[in-house]
Amino acid sequence: MDSERRIELMAEEFKVLGDKTRLRILALLQDRELCVCDLTEVLGISQPGVSQHMRRLRQAGFVNERRGGQWIYYSLNMGNLLLGLLMPTFPKVEGDHERLMRAKGCPT
Repeated sequence: MDSERRIELMAEEFKVLGDKTRLRILALLQDRELCVCDLTEVLGISQPGVSQHMRRLRQAGFVNERRGGQWIYYSLNMGNLLLGLLMPTFPKVEGDHERLMRAKGCPT
């Protein structure tokens, strides 16, 4: 990959990381894989809103997804070099983690 293209990709990665909600999602994914329904409860935003954030994170290579039945589960892509450098500096948002512990999870 030429240096011009790499600069473009890096700029896009930083744009994706420039959103507070996406940073909160990455912080939540530090501990475990999560489903969109978990994130909607914790973040207090709609399923389409969470899905849009997850699409941007996935396209930038920050998260992996796997389908489990009718649900899609997301985890951090620690193979992403930038994410590997940044994650040790991510704070845990206490309110988010408390809400995650109380979340009902996906309906079965």
